[in-house]
Amino acid sequence: MARLTAIDLSKEYLHFSAAHFTIFSSTERERLHGHNFRVSARITAPVGDNGLCFNYQIFKDKLRELCVELDEYTLIPEASPFLDITIQGSYYNIEFNGEVMKLLRSDTQLLPVRNISVEELAYFFLSQLVEDPLVNDLNLQTVEIKVASGPEQWGNCVWDSASPYKLG
Repeated sequence: MARLTAIDLSKEYLHFSAAHFTIFSSTERERLHGHNFRVSARITAPVGDNGLCFNYQIFKDKLRELCVELDEYTLIPEASPFLDITIQGSYYNIEFNGEVMKLLRSDTQLLPVRNISVEELAYFFLSQLVEDPLVNDLNLQTVEIKVASGPEQWGNCVWDSASPYKLG
């Protein structure tokens, strides 16, 4: 019988600073502001004959890479039904409720999510992980990603190999 173990990864370097605004409805949103986001992972897998579940470095490298990609950007939810995003030269024009924000493209990351919230950021990180071929080849039971926008506000997203639910 396989023995399962949960590995928790919560390294000091798994963080990023980013600006965003949360959208509440077609007419209400927060003002543009920033957070120092933290990211952690819990991966459950069987322990192999060598006494390890998997090579942890795969997860640490991928999570660090994602944090670096988002660090010091304004994050915009490309899949939001409430935003109209167009490109004008070196700017994104982000239209919300009749107002247009001009953001430098070089300072902005469009993410394939509906909102820039801890819930959606956890989903984004999880989907990037489980779709990675290196991760896909591992015998994992569950992967849980947590993203915090502050010390007491976390969003979690879980992938389970036994679930018919697929990310995407």
